[in-house]
Amino acid sequence: MTNETIKLMMKRKSVRAFEKKEIPPEMKEAILAAAMRAPTAGNSMLYSILDITDQALKDKLAVTCDHQPFIASAPMVLVFLADYRRWFQKFRQANCQAPAPRLSDLLLAANDAVIAAHTACMAAESFGIGSCYIGDILEQWETHRELFGLPNHVAPISMLVLGWPTQQQKDRQQVGRFPKKMIVFENRYHDLTEEELLEFYDTEKAKAFCKRKYTSDFALEMARSAEKILKNWKGEA
Repeated sequence: MTNETIKLMMKRKSVRAFEKKEIPPEMKEAILAAAMRAPTAGNSMLYSILDITDQALKDKLAVTCDHQPFIASAPMVLVFLADYRRWFQKFRQANCQAPAPRLSDLLLAANDAVIAAHTACMAAESFGIGSCYIGDILEQWETHRELFGLPNHVAPISMLVLGWPTQQQKDRQQVGRFPKKMIVFENRYHDLTEEELLEFYDTEKAKAFCKRKYTSDFALEMARSAEKILKNWKGEA
């Protein structure tokens, strides 16, 4: 069973090359408005959005986010921040006995930020605007903190670059996904058997994937930055 919304979601793919064409202000406002209507924990909106319009900042992000030049060419760049600061300040102003930010608060705020990001992603898709998530915004914590002027209890969680896809990007085939039986389990978790693991992913490909995504320099830097972010979130650094 399908409808126009499902069709839109099923055809979406990451876009890493953009036409030299601006996104109209009214479309940009619609994308941001949609993001702000995204589901949020207890209507607390534990996130903020940085609209990066300064080309010098885009150029810098193209370097700090694992050297990806296409970031600099994106007409719209949004950084989604986990943000407990406004509530922390408000609680202090109201003389509430609220605890200092905890790991649970960071996880809730990260959820809020990512949900808002994907709502923006799909709103853009509805206009024919392509997008790509940049997980590398989690790297280079000290640099990004200074770059964006981030105080304690605020951290970059996701970045979305958006623009009009080139014809080559439109024509490019979608990347496949894992089979449903490897992802969707009914009621209880299913630990994959040795046979299912072999079916799940080729062993040599898994070795290459591990080296590229989990033991590479960027992965180690992301892990280091994440530890620093958590300390900062708790007010320890």
